[in-house]
Amino acid sequence: MTKPNGKNDFTEATVEVDGFSIRYLEAGTGQPLIWFHGGGGIRLSPVYDNLAKQHRVIAFEIPGFGNSATNDRSENMLALARTMLSAITALGIDSFDLAGTSFGGSLACWIATEAPERVTTLVLCSPAAIRQKPSPGETPKPVTPDMLYHHPERQPPAAPRPAEIAEKELVLMKRLRGPARDAELESRLAELETQTLVLFGTEDQVTPCELGEIYRAIMPACQQVLIYDAAHAIDAERPEAVTAVMQDFLSRHESFLVKDQSGLLYP
Repeated sequence: MTKPNGKNDFTEATVEVDGFSIRYLEAGTGQPLIWFHGGGGIRLSPVYDNLAKQHRVIAFEIPGFGNSATNDRSENMLALARTMLSAITALGIDSFDLAGTSFGGSLACWIATEAPERVTTLVLCSPAAIRQKPSPGETPKPVTPDMLYHHPERQPPAAPRPAEIAEKELVLMKRLRGPARDAELESRLAELETQTLVLFGTEDQVTPCELGEIYRAIMPACQQVLIYDAAHAIDAERPEAVTAVMQDFLSRHESFLVKDQSGLLYP
């Protein structure tokens, strides 16, 4: 393993599964927390570092993202989920906490429903598994950088992403993401007993926070928390808030609704 750019304490490695060479970043010890990124690829916000103080955090790069080869093998999200489960198994991990952001949240849902006996808890950050249906004749708006943040001025400058990588990833997401309301996935989620936390930013234009009510209505053990003053990239905009809620949930599961220190309910 080698440290990527020396920026974090995360180390970098690859695992060979299903004909893919899958890159992942890892830090920390303890209960494994597997995290799948959103459409912009792996972005290690402070939340990852904070959670790695108590967990073995593993951030996989989804095949077809970043500098990995074009992914034309995964036929659908279920096939991709099975590949990523094989990757987790190849690392010697049996049970684990699971998190996913945006597109990665959809992947995490498929993984959790495919192997519920292995997933201890499920955390969905601005998940794109359930989306608003476009009106007749309406063309879905592409996600632009200004839609990720409610306060872009607070974010450090980001290096421009090569156009060919961004286009490759966009083609893959469009092919795999499925319909806005996927009947098969939702029927699977309705049977999932895994303790689940969904997090949405109150200013999110990509996956509006109202979608959280659908997850709560469908899933038997689902709780929702709104992250105030944040758009789609909630872990980058409000890392302290996301860390606090996630850490408490991962430690105490459904009991997290009552704050351990104050006895007050989370908003």
